[in-house]
Amino acid sequence: MEEVRIPLLSRHSSDCNGVSSDPIAGDGGSFATNGRTSCYGGTEHVVSLEAESQNGHADYRLEIQEQDHRSSLEGRAVPAYQNSSSDTFSDQGPGLPIGTQRFSYPPIANDHLQNVISCLGEQPCIGPQPSVDPFRNSTPNIVGLYAWTKIILCAPLLVARVLLVVVLMCIGFVSTKLALARWKQKKSAMPKWRCNVMGVTRLCARGILFCFGFHWIRRIGRPAHREIAPIFVSNHVSYVDPIFYFYELFPSFVSSSSHNDIFLVGTIIKAMQVILVDRLSPDSRKDAANEIKRRASCNDFPPVLLFPEGTTTNGRAVISFKLGAFVPGFPIQPVVVRYPHVHHDPSWGNISLWKLVPRMLTQFHNFMEVEYLPIIYPSEAESQHPIEFAEKI
Repeated sequence: MEEVRIPLLSRHSSDCNGVSSDPIAGDGGSFATNGRTSCYGGTEHVVSLEAESQNGHADYRLEIQEQDHRSSLEGRAVPAYQNSSSDTFSDQGPGLPIGTQRFSYPPIANDHLQNVISCLGEQPCIGPQPSVDPFRNSTPNIVGLYAWTKIILCAPLLVARVLLVVVLMCIGFVSTKLALARWKQKKSAMPKWRCNVMGVTRLCARGILFCFGFHWIRRIGRPAHREIAPIFVSNHVSYVDPIFYFYELFPSFVSSSSHNDIFLVGTIIKAMQVILVDRLSPDSRKDAANEIKRRASCNDFPPVLLFPEGTTTNGRAVISFKLGAFVPGFPIQPVVVRYPHVHHDPSWGNISLWKLVPRMLTQFHNFMEVEYLPIIYPSEAESQHPIEFAEKI
């Protein structure tokens, strides 16, 4: 066990779920622990770190003591990125979720942090890390004999699938019209019997997914009850995502007002009581945030589902979140959608829809995985600061 003294000047302590990361800087800092983030300062504090280095990795136990207050962290540190002002470690310790611990500090504090880092063993030399383009489709073109052969052989399947999709959309359109017949109270929750009629449309949506090659969909975890987590947030990879959630959860979406005019789809959007927003209008965004809070606080409405990124990505990265889902300060269940693939990437990135749909329809089977993550409860501070809540999610 080696002991190192680090001067930290700020002091703050807060409870949280899971592992959090905060900066260790020359004017203050923190160490992440499972269930608590504690910042120490004012005087020098003893940092005890026990590490055994092997193949560039270090199993470690980190302890910080200040009078009667003690915090510890166990895990495996993997140097992932470094420069003159920060060092990042992937934390994959026992009992700790996979995450990232980022220790940032100004150059004048390097000596103190390097003393701690040196206990983890020798660091590998790592050059600049390549950036990830979150909008790049990995298979934009048809390449190779196999891909062309598959498309030619599946051409009859494409025609059959298109015809079946049209039939299912027509059936869904009729059932949706029946559910909306003579219903004038658009601001109130849809009555249960109308929701039951919409069940036919939801089954049609599952049939459409089947036509697109999603014969079975792997689910990890379960969606929370509406009374526990009235808001879901999900990454957005493909046009398939809303179809799945419509079938699975029948939620209230937040969608662009331009979608309300799409043929057939616009009618279904009305039946789902989608919260429409004009992204270019500040007033519209404010009204949408108020409507999200109103529906999330009323159990008569279905849960609200948002794609906080505001656009589709390729699923390799998460881009910055819009704050509409986090302003109300309600518990949120995050959901992750993945599309494992080899020959065809279904992500709607830098590829046109007219090119993406035929490629998907000529795949005999497409893979989809949906993981319901644990519910995230905002702290009192995060309820007042949606940016912090969004970062936590």
